[in-house]
Amino acid sequence: MSAPQLTRKLVLEEPQRSVDGAGGYDVLWVEMGTLWGAVEARSGRESGVLGGAVSRVSYRITIRAAQYGAPSRPVAKQRLRDGSRLFQIDAVAESKFGPGYLTCYATEEVAQ
Repeated sequence: MSAPQLTRKLVLEEPQRSVDGAGGYDVLWVEMGTLWGAVEARSGRESGVLGGAVSRVSYRITIRAAQYGAPSRPVAKQRLRDGSRLFQIDAVAESKFGPGYLTCYATEEVAQ
């Protein structure tokens, strides 16, 4: 199997809570670094939410592997940003391309 073409520049972001002063919190997204990846759509669907339609597409995103615990290794609940597009990471696993790559299973939601 040939190596994937990692041609998409993706920014890895991590959520951090910030006290809002009213007893709650806001979620701030902090940039963790830049990764290069191959983004492949898997499946999609549209659903109605509060009178509007939402398009939900799942993706398989292949990136170079990083060791466990490294800040450059994505984990679930982080996200990858490609310009204005946001991919919520649902799971991370070893890639079919071998030990040098990881696969991020991610979801993108877009209001219609």
